[in-house]
Amino acid sequence: MENTLNTIVMYGTSWCRDCKRAKQFLGDQRLQYTFVNIEQDPDAMTYVERINKGMRSVPTIVFPDGEVLVEPSNAELAAKLGLHTQAERTFYDVIIVGGGPAGLTAAIYTAREGLDTLVIEKSAPGGQVGVTQFLDNYPGFDEGISGEEFARRLTKQALRFGVEILQAQEVVDIKVDGLYREAITADGSSYCARALLVATGSRYRRLDIPGEEALIGINIHFCATCDGPFYQGKEVLVIGGGNSGLQEGLFLTRFASKVTIVEFMPQLNASAILQEKISEQKDIEVLTHHAVQEFIVEDNVLKGVRVLDRASGEVKVLRPEGVFVFIGLSPNSDFLPPEIERDRWGFVVTEKHLETSMKGVFAAGDVRAWSTKQAASAAGEGATAALMLREFLRRR
Repeated sequence: MENTLNTIVMYGTSWCRDCKRAKQFLGDQRLQYTFVNIEQDPDAMTYVERINKGMRSVPTIVFPDGEVLVEPSNAELAAKLGLHTQAERTFYDVIIVGGGPAGLTAAIYTAREGLDTLVIEKSAPGGQVGVTQFLDNYPGFDEGISGEEFARRLTKQALRFGVEILQAQEVVDIKVDGLYREAITADGSSYCARALLVATGSRYRRLDIPGEEALIGINIHFCATCDGPFYQGKEVLVIGGGNSGLQEGLFLTRFASKVTIVEFMPQLNASAILQEKISEQKDIEVLTHHAVQEFIVEDNVLKGVRVLDRASGEVKVLRPEGVFVFIGLSPNSDFLPPEIERDRWGFVVTEKHLETSMKGVFAAGDVRAWSTKQAASAAGEGATAALMLREFLRRR
């Protein structure tokens, strides 16, 4: 059971919460790994017991260089992976919270203006777009570009202009200290700047139905790029008939033997070109006007999905191996203080210059109310926000 693969191997179980956390961390950083369930592999269990002196400690993570981490914290994982999680200084001209298209574009503009810029990103630079399978509607890429490559190029461009980027570091609060704006991170560090931009984007919304919470990270996922390879030759269910659902459903056909797409409304909401592509796929079935009611869980594993046919009233049970949920977005704004106004859905309210209700704190991209939730428009808002930040600093 030695690690002979040139990849990370994680030994764990389906019920282990620390395994789910470690999976989430590796997924956030877009790192490839192999997961081995020791309860289904006697040799793997023996290997874990040998490493841990008779104990079945999970997760046990083996890296390509042979180093083993047992039940590591996120900080320990970040250190092992060499992630930049501590800033070089404590004061900057501009701090940008969030390293997606809006945040990194803003950083490129502010850095080019000669402003010392720090970007703090809780996942990997590039944000959610980095786990998007393919972008074919971003200006300038006439043949499209993978989300991973787009994120890599955007990050490289920001670094070229001297932007400092922290990753795997989460901002938990924002404060005002006289002339300064303070970002406090989960490890207790505090970084100050003359102005601050919130560009934390959004996350996939959950269904909030029975069984969902217990299966997230086990059989329920929100990223086909991250978790699709685990379903080689198996049937999967995609919930959501918008652009994201159809794009990810198409991607999953690379691995799954069958993909079933379930949409609550009587018709799909995706673009016409995506619907046409879906109709050409023999291994994709579409169920419109259906409501997912429950995930049936036995022994911490998905055993079925209870679905209501809203037209006939019939309740049926589907038997996929895995489920991918794409039903819309919720803003990553929970960490913000009450002084920053948000709408009833939690999106940040801004004035016409993209400034929030907290003076000197701006917002751009998907986290902002009335934004269009597209990568191209997020980048545009990032550029606009950078110019607004520049003008704000000139007046001070």
